Amino acid sequence: MDADHKSKGLDRMQKKSVSFIIPCYRSENTLGVVVDEIIDTMKDSGEYTYEIVLVNDGSPDNTWGVINEIAAKHSEIVTGINFAKNFGQHAALMAGLNASKGDYVVCLDDDGQTPAGEVFKLLNALRDGADAVYARYAHKQHNSFRNFGTAMNEWMAEVMLGKPKELFVSSYFGVRRFVVNEMIKYDSSFPYVIGLVLRTTSNVVNVDVNHRKREVGQSGYNLAKLFMLWINGFTAFSIKPLRLATMVGFLLSVAGFLFGIYTIILKFVYPYASNYKGYYALMSALVFIGGMILFMLGMVGEYVGRTYIAQNKNPQYVIRETTRDDKE
Repeated sequence: MDADHKSKGLDRMQKKSVSFIIPCYRSENTLGVVVDEIIDTMKDSGEYTYEIVLVNDGSPDNTWGVINEIAAKHSEIVTGINFAKNFGQHAALMAGLNASKGDYVVCLDDDGQTPAGEVFKLLNALRDGADAVYARYAHKQHNSFRNFGTAMNEWMAEVMLGKPKELFVSSYFGVRRFVVNEMIKYDSSFPYVIGLVLRTTSNVVNVDVNHRKREVGQSGYNLAKLFMLWINGFTAFSIKPLRLATMVGFLLSVAGFLFGIYTIILKFVYPYASNYKGYYALMSALVFIGGMILFMLGMVGEYVGRTYIAQNKNPQYVIRETTRDDKE
């Protein structure tokens, strides 16, 4: 019994390891500051060891050159991964998750808006039993366009992915190793990290952190990229859009049938009434129903297309090189 008790005590004394994952795009002027903040925050921590994984998502600027400089300066803790082209933030996160080794994994942005100095709020939540933890911001320092995109993303996650209404999701989050191990089993061409977390565990909490104003550059998300992110989110992990299309189609069919009966009755009651109003009503109905049919076919086509691409083994990402290549 004493030996067992002593063994458990030693396990508690063992340091936990933390992997920081940063997707990088057009961040040559901000990335160094983010890495320095992580190092300054973690250097006095006797409770954790850590590593930093920087994933260059096909940046057209000198981001990869900066990553190489950082990795050379901090070779013992920093690993750089360079994509062959731009695959998107969620693909970069998946590459980082696959490369990570930590007991806890923390993902944050490359622009400095997600404060690495407050990472212990996330780590404490994981240590206290949460499987996943998301940073929640009282005041977001994004522009109105990005705030709208975030609101739409929240709504989509609630309706399509079953996210609890009170849970706020963001790009600054931490997860336990077993969650990471489950997430990286997903090898489809269209990863969506929030969906992977939510389908793995329901033990997800929020912690409040500050959100900084962007000092350099602008967000890499435009309207087209946000739209594709929403599409990817609700088609990758939910068939609710197809069920919605089925329901709408059924209701339109019932409405069309009832309208047909109404038209027949109207013709008998008012046989000499003008047909012009009926013509306009008919055309409106045809245009509306035709548009809904095309929309539903497009939704079905999106699922079929994704299945086709997945069967062709379209990769989540392609790694051109890493900073570890020169050391092997």
